Amino acid sequence: MNKKPVRVIFPGSFDPITNGHLDVIQRATKLFDELIIAVGRSPIKNQLFAPEERLEMIAELITAMPGVSVESFEGLTVEYAASKKADVILRGLRSLTDVQYEFQLAMTNRAVAGIETVFIMTSEQYGFTSSTLIREVASLGGNLSNLVPKNVHKRLQQRFNNK
Repeated sequence: MNKKPVRVIFPGSFDPITNGHLDVIQRATKLFDELIIAVGRSPIKNQLFAPEERLEMIAELITAMPGVSVESFEGLTVEYAASKKADVILRGLRSLTDVQYEFQLAMTNRAVAGIETVFIMTSEQYGFTSSTLIREVASLGGNLSNLVPKNVHKRLQQRFNNK
């Protein structure tokens, strides 16, 4: 019997991508055949990096990950998932505070589009890490070298040294 490959999308702003995101991505590659990192364009978020910059940073990080790609999208995640014929939406959970929001989102996505959501808990050392926190610490000159990949750390330093 031929097993159908399972395609998952991992949506987010990834502004910037963190080691917590990478942890979820690396573990998801063991569970799914194809993983698309879907970089969303949110009109309501104050973004530090342009979508093109985020795509570049992520592309540098996934070159050695077979079956993993990165794309940008606009609009509803479920519509993007349908356009990619994705079987599943992947979401990372950091802490209990994420669970209520993510549960509500997953239930809505299933009701609206019939797509399932799979959650992967990030490793405990990244449970407190968020892109928002990373941007704030970087703007104040804090050391983030253990929370973000090297290429992201370099770009954060460049961004805030120029201000």
